[in-house]
Amino acid sequence: MSDLYTKLVSGLIFPIHEQLKHHSTVAVRRHLEESQWWSPDRLAALQLDRLRQLLTQAQNHVPYYRELFAKLNFDIRTIASLDDLQRLPFLTKAIIRQNQEQLKADNAEHLARFNTGGSSGEPLIFFIGNERISHDVAAKWRATRWWDVDIGDPEIVVWGSPIELTSQDRVRQIRDRLLRTRLLPAFEMNEANLDGFVDTIRATRPVMLFGYPSSLSLIARHAEKRGKTMNKLGIKVAFVTSERLYDHQRDDIARVFGCPVANGYGGRDAGFIAHQCPQGGMHLTAEDIIVEIVDKDGKSVPKGEAGEVVVTHLATGEFPFIRYRTGDVAVLSAKSCACGRGLPMLDEIQGRTTDFVVAADGTIMHGLAVVYPIRDIPGIASFKVVQETLQRIVVHIVPGDNCGPDVEALISTGIKARLGKSVDVEVLRVGDIPREKSGKYRYVQSLVTGS
Repeated sequence: MSDLYTKLVSGLIFPIHEQLKHHSTVAVRRHLEESQWWSPDRLAALQLDRLRQLLTQAQNHVPYYRELFAKLNFDIRTIASLDDLQRLPFLTKAIIRQNQEQLKADNAEHLARFNTGGSSGEPLIFFIGNERISHDVAAKWRATRWWDVDIGDPEIVVWGSPIELTSQDRVRQIRDRLLRTRLLPAFEMNEANLDGFVDTIRATRPVMLFGYPSSLSLIARHAEKRGKTMNKLGIKVAFVTSERLYDHQRDDIARVFGCPVANGYGGRDAGFIAHQCPQGGMHLTAEDIIVEIVDKDGKSVPKGEAGEVVVTHLATGEFPFIRYRTGDVAVLSAKSCACGRGLPMLDEIQGRTTDFVVAADGTIMHGLAVVYPIRDIPGIASFKVVQETLQRIVVHIVPGDNCGPDVEALISTGIKARLGKSVDVEVLRVGDIPREKSGKYRYVQSLVTGS
């Protein structure tokens, strides 16, 4: 149960904070907590109704879509099902970059400028209105409460986005103090800082953790190496997001902190797409987001098959994201969750398209194909695999204790066994592997499948 201060924050302080920012977060969250129990058919009907509203707003007020619909002779009145959305072309990062002003609604108010971290290439600049912010915050808040924690519970956030880290002004610091949130910089992961992070977590005794899975698992392993006990601090859950969650990371975090790990999937551009419930279901925020899974030709694939995630965010009337290609690869589930929610689910989130590698014969393989052979070799503290061409792989490794002279040969043999004997594998021993500008960590990057 939440303590009295948490109830004060979640019931009074945070709602006032959101009201002052002209956000409808509280009302949206209350609706989401009701609608999550609706039947799939009722949720689909809600999506269709909101889709028509979004398309009408786009046609009437967004220059890019007004021109596009006219060019396609697209009539919103003919939208009879969610499948009809496929009659519209995809929205891509390149299109957004080329049409930034044309994608703004002429009736938009209080648009905020945002950008992605650029971990997959050039950062994307876009704009978000109060409706979108309210819905995204409400969706995250709802998912937080699934785990019997709430806004106002003591929280450690391990994050690296420059947006967060450069906005630590006095007002922000006061707000974080009121909400009992402590921010630790994810891109400063040297030994001294890791010691400090472990001590801060032990002193804070947070109820929840939030951050990149790579960062939290690194802190967990560091605490274990230092012999610092972390599983008796009262941590109820560790929320992870923004990177693929690997099984070994989940194991490290759960083992060391003594709590379950709740996976989240989304992004600044695409919104809060899905979150894991305590029963294990990776639930889509269906009230706000329509998710399509498409193949390399842009055709929808059946549930159970992997493909690229395409998102239509229904709360983006002021800067519409309609059929937006995320560059992520996932699988839609045909199952229902034991929790009883009617929200559809993802079976698996496989990562970004650049987290895949291509074998010499053209076969596309998940990055795990080259991650696991390296992970099984003792003496490697950290590593990163870069596929420069079909015939060249460069592996950066940070040697740890007992890193023997045969490591390079073992890595080369393991990768060649999966990608082809003709592939040239170069292994470089380095002192450190820098994170992305956003603070994220990528084990694999393929320049063949895209950037």
